[in-house]
Amino acid sequence: MHTLAVVLETPKQLALKRLPLAEVSGGDLAVDIEWTAISTGTERLLFEGRMPVFPGMGYPLVPGYEAVGRIRSCDADSGFRKGERVFVPGAAGCFGEVRSLFGAAASHLVVPARRAVSFDESLGEHGTLLALAATAYHALRGDPKPDCIVGHGVLGRLIARLTMALGGAPPVVWERDADRAMGAIGYEVIDPAANTRRDYRVICDVSGDASLLDDLIAHLAPGGEIVLAGFYSMPLSFVFPPAFMREARIRVSAEWRQDDLVAVRDLVDRGKLSLDGLISHRADAPEATEAYRTAFDDPSCLKMVLDWRAYA
Repeated sequence: MHTLAVVLETPKQLALKRLPLAEVSGGDLAVDIEWTAISTGTERLLFEGRMPVFPGMGYPLVPGYEAVGRIRSCDADSGFRKGERVFVPGAAGCFGEVRSLFGAAASHLVVPARRAVSFDESLGEHGTLLALAATAYHALRGDPKPDCIVGHGVLGRLIARLTMALGGAPPVVWERDADRAMGAIGYEVIDPAANTRRDYRVICDVSGDASLLDDLIAHLAPGGEIVLAGFYSMPLSFVFPPAFMREARIRVSAEWRQDDLVAVRDLVDRGKLSLDGLISHRADAPEATEAYRTAFDDPSCLKMVLDWRAYA
């Protein structure tokens, strides 16, 4: 069996290619992919050749970790059924000699059943957002919830929505881009230049900007915490005395776990978390090259989704 896949040959060299697909073995699902989403964090770093050393790195590779599709085949004891729609975060190791980091951007995947999660049919293409929602949920483990979020992209919006869904007060979100500042639901978005507060208990940064740390520390309350929920390609540092005076705490939020994915799926199913209004652009799979450039270069693009249904 073969699959059509997005392949990063080298940094900034992207192509759509047919690749051999690994055989299905016990405990695996064969999935016909319907939609994949493009990450403007990790996938952009891979595309630009700026990804720090990371397990599985190397070119050529199949990127992506946000895929939704239907099960073509599965074991009777897998917990899934043929034809069921599932979210899968990629398929490391199923493309032969082509690396996968994380390997979701393809028309067909072979994935371990334990990595998939089913969800309500009506969610459709919005199911691709479950990975980012799980990332947001993972950053919110513990209390108090953030009262300030830096960045109003998709991840920032999901953290704001989840903060309220989990019982927190509506946060303030910092966003410099006037267009991106739009679309808030139940919380305030301000230009950070207009911020006058210096008493935030928890600031959650999703900007990925390593130069912001000193400024964020300056806006913390004593004993406050900064949660680093973005992905940073440059070293982070800070001036010690202001952090010392505030007894600032800095926490790195790692990638989501399977229980985070299940938790946000359940919140969506119960109507506690909405994924509406987050997918702004769509393209058919053959338009992948242009779609990736739009996702990375067009400020109006919140989330780009590739449609693979014609190749399922």
